[in-house]
Amino acid sequence: MKKINLIPVILLLLISCGKSDSVEGIIENGDLSEIRAKKADLSARQSELSSQITKLDAAIEKLAGNNGFTLVSTRKVSDSLFKHYVELPGDVETRQNIIIYPEYSGILENITVEEGDRVQKGQILARIDEGGLSSQLAQMEAQASLAKTTFERQQRLWNQNIGSEIQYLEAKTNYEALQNSVQQMRSQLAKTVVRAPFSGVIDEIFSEQGEVVNPGQNSLFRLINLSDMYITAAVPESYLGTIEKGTEVMVDIAATGTSFTSTVRQVGNFVNPNNRTFEIQIAVTPSQEQVKPNLIANVRINDYTSENAIIIPENLIQKNSAGENVAFVVQKESDSTGVAQKRVLKTGMAYDNAVEVLSGLQVGDLLITSGARSIQEGEQVEIANRKALN
Repeated sequence: MKKINLIPVILLLLISCGKSDSVEGIIENGDLSEIRAKKADLSARQSELSSQITKLDAAIEKLAGNNGFTLVSTRKVSDSLFKHYVELPGDVETRQNIIIYPEYSGILENITVEEGDRVQKGQILARIDEGGLSSQLAQMEAQASLAKTTFERQQRLWNQNIGSEIQYLEAKTNYEALQNSVQQMRSQLAKTVVRAPFSGVIDEIFSEQGEVVNPGQNSLFRLINLSDMYITAAVPESYLGTIEKGTEVMVDIAATGTSFTSTVRQVGNFVNPNNRTFEIQIAVTPSQEQVKPNLIANVRINDYTSENAIIIPENLIQKNSAGENVAFVVQKESDSTGVAQKRVLKTGMAYDNAVEVLSGLQVGDLLITSGARSIQEGEQVEIANRKALN
C-alpha cells in the first residue's frame, strides 16, 4: 500500500525535472555512468520519501488514538438523588374572590372606597338611603322602653298576688313583641350599610353614587384577598397511593414567568367518575405577588423519590435482539485502555432524559458515553478522556 502511495510522488519528481535531466533524455544520451548516477539519485529519494511516509503514518495513528483500538469516552457511575415528577395543568384559585351585592333597595347614597383600596373586615364600603328606617327604629325603641316598664310593674304585682294573670301575660307579650320588632328594624337598618365581609382589596367598583340598587340585581364591588390563593389540579386515580399532603410540587406560570416550589396542601377524597381523577390543592405562598386568580399553571408533582439511585442518560441505553436494555462499560487493562463489556440493565422510572438503573450497573463502573453505538462485546478500546477520570 505504501509503495502505491509513492508512485504519484515519484512521478511528480520526474515531471518536475528538466528535459535534459529526464530519464528519457539520459537514456537517449547513452552514457552508462550518467544512467547509473540517475538511478542512484532516484533510489535515495525513494528511500527518503518512504521514511517520511512511515513517520507520518505513525503520527496519524498516535493522534487518532487508534493502535487498533476503538476510541471511546467514559464516565464513572455514581449514585445520586433521583426524583420523578408527573406534569399536569392547574388553575390558580382563591375562595376570597367575591362580588358584593346590596341587601337593601334604595339609592346608593355614599361610596367610601376607591378601586385598589385595601380594606379590613367589617369596614364600611358604602351606604344606601335608609328611607326613614332610623326614625321608625327610634319610635319602636321608645315603645319597647314603655312596654318594658309596664311589664316590670305587672311582674312585681303578680309576684305579690296583686292583679290578674291576664294583665301580667298581656304586658309580657307586648314587651317581647316590641323587642322583636326593634331587633328586626335594627337588622333592616344595618343592611343599608355595606361592609367588607373579609380583609382584601377593592378590585373593581360596578355601581355609581346616586344609582338605585336592588338586592341580587346590582353589583357593587369585587373584593379579592390574595393572601390565601391555591392551585387546583385533576390527578389520575393511579396516583392515589403516591401523592399525599405535603408532597413536593414545582409550579410554573408561563403568563407571568413565575416559578416556585410548593407542597400539596389538600388531597381530595372523591374520584370523578367521568374522567377518573381526584382533585388536589397546592399552596401559593403570599410572596408570589405576580400570581393572580384564574391564571393557568403547569405543575410537576413529585410522585417518586430514590435517595441513592444510579442514573444514566436515556440515550446511552440500547436494545439488543432480545429486546433487553443494554449499556457498555470498560473493564480497564491499563491507564488508557480496556475491554468493552455489555451489561443488561433493569431500568426503573425515567424523567427529563434520565433513567434510573435498578440493576446491571454498580457505583464506580466506567460507563461508555461516546462511541458505544459502534463497539462490540469484548472489543479493545482506548479511553479518550482518561485524564478527566483521574
